[in-house]
Amino acid sequence: MADGASGGLPPAGGDGVRKPNADIADPAVPHNIDAEQAVLGTLLIDNDAADGLSFLLPDHFFDPVHGRIYETSLRKISNQQLVTPVTLKTLMENDPGLQELGGPAYLTRLANSAITIYNVKAYAEEIYELALRRELADLGKQVTLHALDAAAEKQALDQIALAEEKLFKLAETGRSEGGFQPFKHALTEAVDLANRAYQRDGQLMGISSGLMDMDAKLGGLHDSDLIILAGRPSMGKTALVTNLAFNVASAFKAQDAADPRSGAANGGVVGFFSLEMSSDQLATRILAEQAEVPSEKIRRGEMDEEEFRRFAEAAARLQDAPLYIDDTPALSIAALAARARRLKRQSGLDLLIVDYLQLCRGSAKSSENRVQEISEITQGLKAIAKELKIPVIALSQLSRQVESREDKRPQLSDLRESGSIEQDADVVMFVFREEYYVGRLEPREGTPEHAEWQNKMDEVHNLAEVIIGKQRHGPIGTIKLMFDSRFTRFKDLARDHHALARH
Repeated sequence: MADGASGGLPPAGGDGVRKPNADIADPAVPHNIDAEQAVLGTLLIDNDAADGLSFLLPDHFFDPVHGRIYETSLRKISNQQLVTPVTLKTLMENDPGLQELGGPAYLTRLANSAITIYNVKAYAEEIYELALRRELADLGKQVTLHALDAAAEKQALDQIALAEEKLFKLAETGRSEGGFQPFKHALTEAVDLANRAYQRDGQLMGISSGLMDMDAKLGGLHDSDLIILAGRPSMGKTALVTNLAFNVASAFKAQDAADPRSGAANGGVVGFFSLEMSSDQLATRILAEQAEVPSEKIRRGEMDEEEFRRFAEAAARLQDAPLYIDDTPALSIAALAARARRLKRQSGLDLLIVDYLQLCRGSAKSSENRVQEISEITQGLKAIAKELKIPVIALSQLSRQVESREDKRPQLSDLRESGSIEQDADVVMFVFREEYYVGRLEPREGTPEHAEWQNKMDEVHNLAEVIIGKQRHGPIGTIKLMFDSRFTRFKDLARDHHALARH
């Protein structure tokens, strides 16, 4: 192994191979020149070796000359041209770095360093590992320099968020997997998913929402899905996602009881970005639902002794639920992603909720165009869902055009900046409560019209609809739920439970 080399592989180069430029051979920097020479030599002898090196990039080579040789070789191979020391000579002979190493004769010496094609991937992975270490060291230097720069524009917290984002990306991309995989690998993953569904309460492929009728339509909340939940004000959007958050968190059971990050056998760890309401307001909603005490009584301190007992018992029962709330206002999508990654790394994360997406901020560049900014936010949320392999539920506003129609049930076209939201979402659902609109049309009491209105109110009282306007993996349709406005609680309709039991 060359001076300054790191890693456990034995030297691969021949005795006659000249070492690269002395000025880059810093013993403090992780590198393995012998491994680089072995990989390049094998590639020059057998071009088929490139098939197993899709994860290795020219920038991963410590010696820039080696990186250029590798890049040139891959370009010729991709064009179905033969790569040998002879065919590379005309392309590389004027390279200043190669001339310092002896010119085209160095390519021949590299070929003499070749190893068997069966071992080349192990040496390439060594190069890759050391490149990641160098990148990690560079990141540490950047963090230090920015922190010590008194004139830096970014605040310390912004620097931390940026460093976390880069660190997480480095951790997640620091793998050699990628590209095509045998079908049997996909089959194994599909069987694992089915097995987890069989073991999970309700036998769902995704995480149970805690609402039987919703699970029947959606099959649970699926990893990597972006779910948009939209509605006009006072329809109960926040109440519904709060109910879902509690249902998932309260059902959480880790695969390994000693480590919540081991994955959920049931339920899940929930992250809740509450950009509109404070964390204590959100907690009050959940407590009101679980204690069955009207939230206005909790806020005013008007609970009687029995209600306060239920309130205290609910608080004690809920304090260990893995539900994490971030109520920082006007978060940028980049900061939101960084905080989600941090939660995933530190405590695990199985479901992310954003209330609501129009209160997020895009980049400074996109903020000049609202449609472009919303597009950046929805794309960012979808990227988070795929990167962290979790379902993401984002609330969205609806345009006022709903109010101008006789039938006020929402449609996909009612979404604000609907193009990007509809395109990026895997599921789009609308919350609709006809009771809200009927209640506003109350005629004068004592008239025949009032009696007719009362009959209509009785029909729609405490009824809610969740309308599935788009679903990539299943049917669209309407879910009927019960909504108790006193406790902001959504529940399955009792009549539907009886129907399910009959079936």
